[in-house]
Amino acid sequence: MVYRNVVRLGLLGVGSGLATYHIDELETAGIGALRFGRAAVTVIKIVTDYRSSLYSGSITPGTEEYNDVKSQTHLRAAKKLLDLCCVNGGAFVKVGQHLGSLEYLLPQEYVNTMKVLHSKAPESPLEEIKGVLQEELNCKPEDLFVEFEPRPLGAASLAQVHRARLKDGREVAVKVQHPSVKAHSKVDMKGMEALVQAVSLVFPEFDFSWLVEEMKKNLPKELNFTMEAHNAERVAAQFSHLPWLKIPKIEWPLTTERVLTMEFCEGGQVNDRAYMVAHGIDTHDVSKKIGSLYSEMIFVNGYVHCDPHPGNVLVQAGKGKDTQIVLLDHGLYTKLTNDFRLTYSKLWLSILNADLEAIQHHGNQLGVGELYGLFACMVTGRSWNSISQGIDKKARTAQEQDEIKADAAKYFPEISAVLSRVPRQMLLIFKTNDLLRGIEFSLDTHRSMSSFITMSRCCVHSLFAQRSLWAWAQFRISLYTVYLYLLQSSVVRYLFHKAGLLES
Repeated sequence: MVYRNVVRLGLLGVGSGLATYHIDELETAGIGALRFGRAAVTVIKIVTDYRSSLYSGSITPGTEEYNDVKSQTHLRAAKKLLDLCCVNGGAFVKVGQHLGSLEYLLPQEYVNTMKVLHSKAPESPLEEIKGVLQEELNCKPEDLFVEFEPRPLGAASLAQVHRARLKDGREVAVKVQHPSVKAHSKVDMKGMEALVQAVSLVFPEFDFSWLVEEMKKNLPKELNFTMEAHNAERVAAQFSHLPWLKIPKIEWPLTTERVLTMEFCEGGQVNDRAYMVAHGIDTHDVSKKIGSLYSEMIFVNGYVHCDPHPGNVLVQAGKGKDTQIVLLDHGLYTKLTNDFRLTYSKLWLSILNADLEAIQHHGNQLGVGELYGLFACMVTGRSWNSISQGIDKKARTAQEQDEIKADAAKYFPEISAVLSRVPRQMLLIFKTNDLLRGIEFSLDTHRSMSSFITMSRCCVHSLFAQRSLWAWAQFRISLYTVYLYLLQSSVVRYLFHKAGLLES
């Protein structure tokens, strides 16, 4: 009976989705109907598994047996989704990558399974890539490049990048869109929308409409490489005052909506601690610079690069000890409104000050209501206990991180409610925050206080228009910096522990 009901509900969603298609769209998409069919079958299998495993009444919720079965069900579902993403490619891989970056918001079975898509997205054959180049640049690749490496440097959901050499000897990176991804994108998004509606019929407590809304809005932008090129130049101009930030220069004559040619930049991935040690790069300096860059993006400029996964952030050993940060892939940015940016700045200052009333107030302003505590935990990646005591005073531990990740499964319906309530701008900020936290843990710099100081300065910069107030606030932060520096002294920490003024 459960299976029949689930199938009926799934087919209802499938039918509603197919009703939105026009014949010409299906013809344009080519095998769009087949792709949609694969997705529908996968979703029906997943829903059926959850219904029979967790909602049949045979296991008591909250017991150890229930939690074990739930974890196994999550893992089976995640593997089915991963297989679907790899077979369908394109927008499906993009969704999978997004899920794989929400480390503190989704059950770990999903996050750990989908993470592989950041480095192992499907590749397109070389001949197909050359066909796109010839179609877009109106010239055979051999006439443009004296060298073109057949193996891609990396493959992503929408494109892959090849190393090449121009006739004047300069090395470039050529980003080429997968041949069919643009044609399939419309039918894929309509299919996902219909399937999300079907899931919500079976599990009303889970609202994934936010994910589809974001994909529908952002995917067309990411498929336009000329827009990505303009984003890169805009950010390079905004951060021209940072000598350590490198944005690859664009080769406009060899750039179209489906081909992006840019300066080739060497470097190790930002999460590769072994690379940094081997090249004498200070990991704390790297972490501080990335924190400074993104704090200024979010709190001051309101124009945020939303895909800082390790493959898109490289580290170079610069002249002397000035480490260079190379920022790649400028296809996905979010523009924050002034109202949102200022409210979010106030929220962070209230978190840094452990002002619980202000956290509640600004959480309400951002639409989360009674879930303000959970919202603050999602924003910071810290427990409510740590936030209440002051996240600058209570050290971030691996045990706390494990608890937070476990809570992502425990409070998944509430997390889903927060994601559906917050302003749409917040969704990509969540993703960015989680990716940055992952980088800190990879570099083992998550205990550093420098990120709090940088964030405080940027929040103050955005909030205080009057120069006198700004100067006074910055002076107070400088005094607090000295205090935190003393706290990191082993002698001072020992004395504070003895006095019961600091937790380990």
